[in-house]
Amino acid sequence: MTYLEYNVKTVPTGWRKILHLNWPLIVLLTAVAGIGFLMLYSVAGGSFSPWAEPQMKRFGLGLALMFIVAMVPIWFWRNMALVAYFGSLGLLVMVELFGAVGMGAQRWIDLGFMRLQPSEVMKIAMVMLLAAYYDRLPLSRTSRPLWVLVPILIILVPTGLVLTQPDLGTAILLMTAGGLMMFLAGVHWLYFATVISAGIGTIWAVFQSRGTDWQLLADYQFRRIDTFLDPSQDPLGAGYHITQAKIAMGSGGWTGRGFMQGTQSRLNFLPEKHTDFIFNTLAEEFGFVGGVSLLALYVLILVFCIVAALQNRDRFSSLLILGIGLTFFLFFAVNMSMVMGLAPVVGVPLPMVSYGGSAMLVLMLAFGLVQSAHIHRPR
Repeated sequence: MTYLEYNVKTVPTGWRKILHLNWPLIVLLTAVAGIGFLMLYSVAGGSFSPWAEPQMKRFGLGLALMFIVAMVPIWFWRNMALVAYFGSLGLLVMVELFGAVGMGAQRWIDLGFMRLQPSEVMKIAMVMLLAAYYDRLPLSRTSRPLWVLVPILIILVPTGLVLTQPDLGTAILLMTAGGLMMFLAGVHWLYFATVISAGIGTIWAVFQSRGTDWQLLADYQFRRIDTFLDPSQDPLGAGYHITQAKIAMGSGGWTGRGFMQGTQSRLNFLPEKHTDFIFNTLAEEFGFVGGVSLLALYVLILVFCIVAALQNRDRFSSLLILGIGLTFFLFFAVNMSMVMGLAPVVGVPLPMVSYGGSAMLVLMLAFGLVQSAHIHRPR
């Protein structure tokens, strides 16, 4: 027994758990959040209010919550998966009944000190329940139709509730994350081939329905598709957001204009500069180098999640870590694709960087689950 092994085994259990935390992951999360604070300070014109200071407080609270969640044994969170899922469903129903309205959508519950977006909570609760379901399900039943129907219902019920808010971006993320969880659990590829074929048929039906009595998407959603295909059709209307976003990114060049020197954000040409389009502010001020640096941090966080999942011999823990990692990946991949004009604008925030309380706290709780699985893994 080495000196380090002796000391780790003789310290109290609580301290031993702290030593077993994935500290590089915590450093990476703090670095990404720090970039977010910096950009929120910049877009406010060199002021900590109204965005940077509240975001820093939320990150501090989220960090404390992450440590608390990490200290709780992973078996407890496995047993709480069903409670978390139905609790999140209840919150989504509450949004339908008396949710707060903002920017034409009813997506929040006003708690007084903050606005809670239940769809953010559902992203993690759904991953928890799917991981618990496949942990208990024998591998021989994974691809049987009856047992495939259960996770499909787990995915579709919250997706339908989120679509009524309306929040197309989050609904797409829920369906994609749920489908990836099923794939990771070992569901046969023929099911996914069927879904992809149905998806292609649905896209055809969506375009055919435009302008009819049975139109499948709202007019603003069709405008987003038109804008994605050709922003120049309406540069001062529907195409304004993505046009200004591209100008901001292009003007940054290789190394950027400099901190707090971005004209698109400082002169308010860039819309939603503190939320959905904050990556464009970063690219304008710090250029290609700044954008790639943030992307590298995101990729490292994803790599740490994948490595932690592969090292864990507990099926629930592995699926949970991979599910959270993939959900995190979908967040930044969709947002970056959206603000660069590679995907339609669907209103997905940039994780840990965009201003927002619900997204920040839920992500920190999610990484607390990752830490719990890492600490309490079979050794």
